[in-house]
Amino acid sequence: MIYDNDILTLADLSLVQGKKFSNNRALIFKDQSLTYSQLDLQSNRVANGLLAEGIKAQSRVALLAKDSLKSYEILFACAKINAVLVPINWRLVAAEVSYILRDADIEILFVGAEFYPLVQLIREEVKTIKAFIGLENTDQNWIDYSSWYQQYSDVKPDITVNPNDVAVQMYTSGTTGRPKGVQLGHYSFFAVAKEFAKRGENWINWSKNDKNLLILPSFHIGGLWWAIRGLVAGAENFILESFNAFEVLNAIEKHRITKMCMVPAMIQITLVEPECKQTDFSSLGHIIYGGSPIAESVLKEAMAIFSCDFGQIYGMTETGNCAVYLPADAHLSGRPKLLKSAGKAFPGVSLAVLGSEGQKLPPFEIGEVCINSPANMIGYWKLPEATAKTLVDGWIHTGDAGYFDQEGYIYVCDRIKDMICYGGENVYPAEVENILYEHPAIAEVAVIGIPDKFLGESIKAIVVLKAGEKTRTLDIINFARGKIADFKLPTSVDFVESLPRTPSGKVQKGKLRQKYWEGSR
Repeated sequence: MIYDNDILTLADLSLVQGKKFSNNRALIFKDQSLTYSQLDLQSNRVANGLLAEGIKAQSRVALLAKDSLKSYEILFACAKINAVLVPINWRLVAAEVSYILRDADIEILFVGAEFYPLVQLIREEVKTIKAFIGLENTDQNWIDYSSWYQQYSDVKPDITVNPNDVAVQMYTSGTTGRPKGVQLGHYSFFAVAKEFAKRGENWINWSKNDKNLLILPSFHIGGLWWAIRGLVAGAENFILESFNAFEVLNAIEKHRITKMCMVPAMIQITLVEPECKQTDFSSLGHIIYGGSPIAESVLKEAMAIFSCDFGQIYGMTETGNCAVYLPADAHLSGRPKLLKSAGKAFPGVSLAVLGSEGQKLPPFEIGEVCINSPANMIGYWKLPEATAKTLVDGWIHTGDAGYFDQEGYIYVCDRIKDMICYGGENVYPAEVENILYEHPAIAEVAVIGIPDKFLGESIKAIVVLKAGEKTRTLDIINFARGKIADFKLPTSVDFVESLPRTPSGKVQKGKLRQKYWEGSR
């Protein structure tokens, strides 16, 4: 990781790089590009436009659009006026988007053309929004982005931004079914890099000569964090609107990509794309992966075909993305067990495995993985009780069960919480169950994750029907369709007579999962 003492906030980033790498290309999207100086000046115009719309320090501004050059103009514009960007997962359905907009008290909403119909459905529900700005030509009587920002000055606003100010608010699903807004300070994007710099290290050898592929969406912390790494390095960063295996392979060969970050499902889908066999991977230096477990067979195939260094990262939105790393030399060590490890802590990060009484556990004893990182979140938006449960004395309680080995490698072996990781997307069963309980034929339902060789886990609903009722798997899936995002829909349904419960009445999901996971770990 590269660290620059002059870059302490996202507001500093485009300004400093605009001077240092003025005419170098910063971002490339399709047939368009921005140099570092252009990115700086464009974001100044957007920042001044937001000020003219009445946006003040720490006001929330939302973006609902697939990634493009405009995504980053808006990100840095918000940073320069000390506003908070709320990037919204564009895979969500209208009701989910509406909840986030209302919860975050959004004042300005930038919208990609693909999502105009969705926003029209909910715009009357969100009373705090002062202006809707369409990123492409719009007949919605909204503000047109291009003509709007061009009328404003390209001089940077004279506003002080501190590293501890909230920069981004990212929503992650909650165990109660309600999304939580994770507030990340500007420091979150630079704190770990600073620790590397103290030790004279440059993680995965970033440089201005890198060609970095942005595959992960910027509404995920992994996608945004990875883009910031490339921009701090002064690299060329190639944006993909969304993941498509053919486009990934084409970009690698066409642009001579040197670095990219993927979730395991993306790697596996790319490997089975027919064009993979003909693609020239000779430019690739590093592939970083994380977000969900990866099958050892898939990893070995990927290492053989891509023929570059692989590194695994582990962390969560609340830790400012990754806190743990399994480097390339561990992948090549000839020790198969290490491939099942998440790795060791990044510089400046502390790890602990805690028992049920909060005590630190010795090697090979399973407990909750906790992370103390200089990049940890400020807290959840408007949820002090949830913050207090997750962030305790500087430690993020991940909800993951794991253990250390005798060398200090951490192994994540299960989830204390019931979260399902479906192709890199986090899905909480309670959210899906709440929808399925509305089905007139369902008496009881439990949602669990089961092994999926492509996606890590897939979503299974285990259903108890009401007496005398009949229904089919497809009927249940279709009932939920449109009420939650497609990636949260069950992919399979089992019908049972009853659910196993504890004496207190809690569903024993461990028992439900057991038969599906036996022999898969």
